[in-house]
Amino acid sequence: MSKVDLKGLGVALITPFKDDNSIDYEALSRLVQFHLASGTDYIVALGTTAETPTLSKKEKNEVVRFIVAQVDSRIPIVMGLGGNNTADLVDDLKNSDLSGISAILSVTPYYNKPTQEGLYQHYCALSQVSPLPIILYNVPGRTGVNMRAETTLRLARECANIVAVKEASGDLSQIKAIIDKAPEGFYLISGDDAITTDVIALGGIGVISVFANAFPGEMVWLVRNALEGNIAGARRKMNADFEELFHLMFVEGNPAGVKCLLSLRGMIHNRLRLPLVPVSAKIGQLIKEELAKFVAL
Repeated sequence: MSKVDLKGLGVALITPFKDDNSIDYEALSRLVQFHLASGTDYIVALGTTAETPTLSKKEKNEVVRFIVAQVDSRIPIVMGLGGNNTADLVDDLKNSDLSGISAILSVTPYYNKPTQEGLYQHYCALSQVSPLPIILYNVPGRTGVNMRAETTLRLARECANIVAVKEASGDLSQIKAIIDKAPEGFYLISGDDAITTDVIALGGIGVISVFANAFPGEMVWLVRNALEGNIAGARRKMNADFEELFHLMFVEGNPAGVKCLLSLRGMIHNRLRLPLVPVSAKIGQLIKEELAKFVAL
């Protein structure tokens, strides 16, 4: 199995929609080219930020094939493939077209709230059939279950093709425990923009970022400086420049905030599929005012 370099900045790419709610492939092309030109290290397709639950199977396949063609092997592509029915995911891994994909990002099962043993067995089942490296994705704020450090480490030790975890628990003590005890070749990636420098300071290898959809060049600078040891400088810039935008971007949910940012920059229509809706007029105005400090609108 080929290795994938996950160090640096990954972007959790949005799915742009037209006003009729169909996928806007022209805008998607612009976004992909924007990231290629800005130094983004890899793209995550069909993640949470992509509104994947609202895409049909046909649309998911078309989006991935489109991104693969646009990237043309210039940077790695990670594909989101997660759910709460293990048997279905096993079937998907066996039958999906994974050409051009470097790794799978698989979120912990949501809603049915498995035990730690259930999480372990779920990922073991995926590991046994996956032809690609797997990145675990722990985001208890969305799924309703936290995968504890000991479960993550158990999987890292026992499943050779489980190579990393995207940690979005926000628990720095849990993150440190994973990093400190991780076997060789297993890495931790931040799943929260706002604590990127803190995670890298503990030994994380980068971030899968929402904010990078709109500001990839700035996030590339921040991540690379932090990885090169300039933690204090990167943290100062993050706090000074981005703290308020980070807050506003998530105050009414993801990807509503970042889609507002991108629409204000003229890159997409401000459209989401129900049950998600655009940010309120009040938050939209605050985002616009904060964004005006960085770019001309």
